[in-house]
Amino acid sequence: MKRTGYLYDDRYQDHDTGSEHPESADRLATIHANLRSAGLLDWLIPIRATRADIRWLHAVHPPHYIRRFEEVCLSGNSCFDFPDNQMCVSTYDTAFLAVGGVIETARRIMADEMDNAFCAIRPPGHHAEADLAMGFCYFNNVAIAARYLQQAHGIQRVAIIDIDVHHGNGTQHIFEDDPTVFYYSIHEHPSFSFPGSGRDFERGTGPGEGFTKNSLVLPGQGDDTYKTLIQQDLLPAMEMFKPEFILVSCGFDAHEADDMADIELSRDGYIWVMKTILQLADQYTHSRIISVLEGGYCLEWLGKLAVDHVRVLLEG
Repeated sequence: MKRTGYLYDDRYQDHDTGSEHPESADRLATIHANLRSAGLLDWLIPIRATRADIRWLHAVHPPHYIRRFEEVCLSGNSCFDFPDNQMCVSTYDTAFLAVGGVIETARRIMADEMDNAFCAIRPPGHHAEADLAMGFCYFNNVAIAARYLQQAHGIQRVAIIDIDVHHGNGTQHIFEDDPTVFYYSIHEHPSFSFPGSGRDFERGTGPGEGFTKNSLVLPGQGDDTYKTLIQQDLLPAMEMFKPEFILVSCGFDAHEADDMADIELSRDGYIWVMKTILQLADQYTHSRIISVLEGGYCLEWLGKLAVDHVRVLLEG
């Protein structure tokens, strides 16, 4: 049994996106309720969010972007940069708590207080570019965590494995010229035209060439395709890179019941994907892995998928 941390904080629900928005506070409520009903909370190490030190945000986002986000948020605007980035006056503070919670999780893993963790946070992050909010994302949580691990703990090679059904354009762009962070994404393409990036020929630039890998899944494909692509693309990439820490951008929106995409990944398929990633962590990182919530919008299934996900982390 692994020592698995669980980051959850009621304050993440203060980020109000409105009654019709898919990235709602109900997402975290159903995850937490399902983990409680499954009896898993007693087995998890609780992690409470703390506000991030702004210096860690500066490692990814320029000060002018952070100031602009704060000003727009606190002025009472209902969106930021794009209409789908719905917000309220609490969004800026909640986004700092999301980043801070993931950093605290990374700190505790590096202190050997736990082996791995699941971070049930919002707002999500992988679409956020250095100076642009996109796709419900304001700060890039996993990118900031990667820089924190490198700068505060001397980790030299971080792998970010993105299993959200949409390409993490922000994460890729932040690290595309950096050979110390390997970004891998498996996602639908072509999809609902969002974000439109993440083609298979995008391999990184300059010194980062060869440290980006995208696996493309066609609409209607599911478990068999994921198994083939992960074995064909991800496993050799990790053998080459040999990460010291793995961060997972965990989106549950590739599930067959989620209407934000057209991928048919089953519940068993998700379990297989995460077990495979855990094997990579055991092989290369001394089991050090943090899974950070990104997408997943079918409330009927989101909690069940999160329960399966956490059980894989616990069981190793």
